[in-house]
Amino acid sequence: MRVKGGVKTNQRHSKYLKLAKGHSGSRGLLYRIAREGVERGLCFAYRDRKVRKREMRALWIVRISAAAKELGTSYSRLIDALNKANMAVDRKMLADLAVTDPQGFAQLVQTARGAFA
Repeated sequence: MRVKGGVKTNQRHSKYLKLAKGHSGSRGLLYRIAREGVERGLCFAYRDRKVRKREMRALWIVRISAAAKELGTSYSRLIDALNKANMAVDRKMLADLAVTDPQGFAQLVQTARGAFA
């Protein structure tokens, strides 16, 4: 007598269909198509967790650059001055400072310039 594996198959199918909840049309209803959509989506999710980090860093750099230009310096000169002044401030913190506390950012830029000159 052959074993059909009905319980395990149903569990596997329902796992994928649960993950495909919210997909439109056949992708949310039919197992084979749902599995393809879910696996493709998981690949994108894995890839885009890395991409998000790249995009956030680029956004921070744009914000720092805009704030630095208002103070009469460029992004590269500011980062160089911070490094030479041994001021360990990462780009995320700098961007947050530039947006939320412009006076504090200006003070930081002046300090870095003073140590650099």
